[in-house]
Amino acid sequence: MAHAFVGLGSNLGERTHTLRRAVHALNRAPRCAVLRVSRFHASAPLGGLQQPWYLNAVAVMTTSLAPHALLMELLAIEQAMGRQRSTRWASRILDLDLLLFDDLTLESPVLKLPHPGIAQRSFVLQPLMELAPQLVIPGLGPVRHLWQKLDTAALPHVDA
Repeated sequence: MAHAFVGLGSNLGERTHTLRRAVHALNRAPRCAVLRVSRFHASAPLGGLQQPWYLNAVAVMTTSLAPHALLMELLAIEQAMGRQRSTRWASRILDLDLLLFDDLTLESPVLKLPHPGIAQRSFVLQPLMELAPQLVIPGLGPVRHLWQKLDTAALPHVDA
């Protein structure tokens, strides 16, 4: 069984409810089991866009699916929960990102592991610090060191 870390985000509708439903759906996905979920953290949209703030979390799970098959499950969950893909960086009811899959590095037309930008995104590193601060992200180093490099002053969180 592999360990996968999945980023969850929502900035439309009932964000807390959406993320809870997404965790439930991840746990029901074939050959997957959610082990832990971080607290929910509020974050501003990337790029300074004028849209609602996001609620983000990270889930760690075990799976016997291959990385591409897990990605297809994540996309199916997004679609089933109403995600409509339009323009990049657009608001979304749900965003599920495969962040890490064991210590695998992978680059294909549809999947890059570790997820691009993981080391620069506080809305990913903050939840990873809760779940696995000693985790080493392949090619980048330990989560704890990446977190320390960010400007993390006064990052909000929402317990849900």
